[in-house]
Amino acid sequence: MTYNAHLKDKARRLRRNLTDSEAALWSRLRNKQLLGIQFYRQKPIGEHIVDFFAPRANLVVEVDGSQHLGGEHALKDRSRDRYLVSLGLKVLRFNSREVLEERDAVVEAIYRTVGEQLREKIPPGPPLLKGGEEERPLLKGGEAEEGSGLG
Repeated sequence: MTYNAHLKDKARRLRRNLTDSEAALWSRLRNKQLLGIQFYRQKPIGEHIVDFFAPRANLVVEVDGSQHLGGEHALKDRSRDRYLVSLGLKVLRFNSREVLEERDAVVEAIYRTVGEQLREKIPPGPPLLKGGEEERPLLKGGEAEEGSGLG
């Protein structure tokens, strides 16, 4: 992902002037409250500044005001989403009213998505037997190695 240093000052201004809905959601995302995942607010990615970004989960969360519902803004949002997805990021969009009126449901959706994103990044562990013992490899003929407790 590329970082555009020219967007740094704009991102700082946006962080200082969060909308009510962004501030409400930020209060639930900050300080690693969801699964210990760090979120950043108003984060430059390429030529865009995203509302919230969780790099470990490859997740972008956008909070859209009513101006995003149609016309030029909706077209720009789709183009921006395509760009972010091309970087391997998952994009979640919520409207401002949804965040303000149904914040718990919004946070639950983000929580579930973070969990899904993390599971995709973590390979499954080795198979375990009852009691937590690691499964020992079988020898040719299906017999377990000596001392493995499987035979």
